[in-house]
Amino acid sequence: MTHTVGTRQAQKEKTRRALLEAALVLLEDQSLSSLGLREVTRAVGLAPTAFYRHFGSTEELGVALVDEALGSLHAMIGTTLAAAGGPDDRITAAVDLIAGHVRRHPSHVRFLARERYGGVRPVREEIARQLDTFAVEVGAELARQPESAGWPQEDVLMLAGLYVEHMVVTAAAFLDTVPGGDGAPGTRSREEVAELARRRLRLIRLGRRHWLEG
Repeated sequence: MTHTVGTRQAQKEKTRRALLEAALVLLEDQSLSSLGLREVTRAVGLAPTAFYRHFGSTEELGVALVDEALGSLHAMIGTTLAAAGGPDDRITAAVDLIAGHVRRHPSHVRFLARERYGGVRPVREEIARQLDTFAVEVGAELARQPESAGWPQEDVLMLAGLYVEHMVVTAAAFLDTVPGGDGAPGTRSREEVAELARRRLRLIRLGRRHWLEG
């Protein structure tokens, strides 16, 4: 009996995973608000009614995709904060990590970039909630650094929010870049995006150094 239950649960999880992956593929070219559950189930080869064994609605599926997409960013944030070396080395390492993450998870990044201000309220709210949680975690790490000595807690959290926002914006910017400088008009190269990201991080760092002088 236990083996049967385990097998059934494994199959259910496999189907749920297939639905999430199919939705991500379909969302490459459309927003969640226009995605129909019949499209998703058809891509997996299921009857539409089977969808409701795993998700109560496409909105619930979208929230699950947020968990998955931002879960993949979670480890990257910790790695970025723990990077060794001097300030410029850490900045370079942070931007390289973001670029690498986008190469590995473009569908996740595109989904977040599109749905962060999209038409599905529960998904927007979940993205905002998780980014706020990330900012709190980053703020806790920043507060332990000597550069934050004497800073009010709300200012540390504000700085953490800048770092998280920068990470999200940079990840989205990397999505539509080209390897060199020969793309279509208006298309930036990966190095152009990386250099702008590094310069912005240096500006944030300089502002941090002199914040209490204001």
